[in-house]
Amino acid sequence: MQQRVIASSELIINSDGSIFHLHLKPEQIADTVIMVGDPARVAMIAAYFDRVECNVSNREFNTVTGSYKGKRMTVMSTGIGIGNIDISVTELDALANVDFATRTVKENFRRLTLVRLGTSGALQPDIEVGEVVFARTSVGFDSLLGYYAGRNEVCDRDMERDFMAHTTWSEVLAPPYFVNADNELWEHFKDSVTEGITIAAPGFYAPQGRHVRLQPADTELNAKVESWRYNGRRITNFEMEGSALAGLAALMGHRAATICTIIAQRVAKQAQTDYKPYVERMIRMALDKLATLE
Repeated sequence: MQQRVIASSELIINSDGSIFHLHLKPEQIADTVIMVGDPARVAMIAAYFDRVECNVSNREFNTVTGSYKGKRMTVMSTGIGIGNIDISVTELDALANVDFATRTVKENFRRLTLVRLGTSGALQPDIEVGEVVFARTSVGFDSLLGYYAGRNEVCDRDMERDFMAHTTWSEVLAPPYFVNADNELWEHFKDSVTEGITIAAPGFYAPQGRHVRLQPADTELNAKVESWRYNGRRITNFEMEGSALAGLAALMGHRAATICTIIAQRVAKQAQTDYKPYVERMIRMALDKLATLE
């Protein structure tokens, strides 16, 4: 069977041979990719590298590839939000698994390890600021994964239905989706993190229950989320990107996980703006773990 040739409008390659948004060439990414939201955090992580091969920036996408304790790694910023994860993961996969010369999928699949290091707000009173939560399951309040074939095959439909019933989920909202992180990554990190079910919200304010001037449609949604239990598990925290990362990676065959430092206690209504020391501690832990990952 003749391979599908990917049209130039579907996969845009710049005149220098780099991919459209990330401005990276295939040889510039490592098999291990650390993803962060804040472009400034790329330099914070790259400062720990033994050596640096390349440093590429375009818009909010800053990328450094180098090595840490002898292991080749890439660190890349995505900016904020689900849409940017759709761009980042799709283009990273294309860099790994599409032949740019022929615009066809390569015969030999290259699996990437994608680990997001972020910040987050806790939704349970016993989870403290500074704690590091591993999203063993990511929950998407966005609708992204529904646009891709195979959505139901990588999601836990029973958890979805139970959660929607408990929260009396509104019919005007996209159904939430529940995707597990890669189990190899969970086993590798579990002695250094708190296990969590993490919601990725499509916004920072009303989608996370915040009320500034506009009131959320369901003022009790956070309380319903906090009280939900499923086989002894519970929702632990809010962030804004992990569901798309988990879902797309599962569909594509990559390993992925989201790990977040807690910088706000939503139940106690407290936030820590000077959270850099907590983030640095998470970064050092994650780098050491990834350096020993097979």
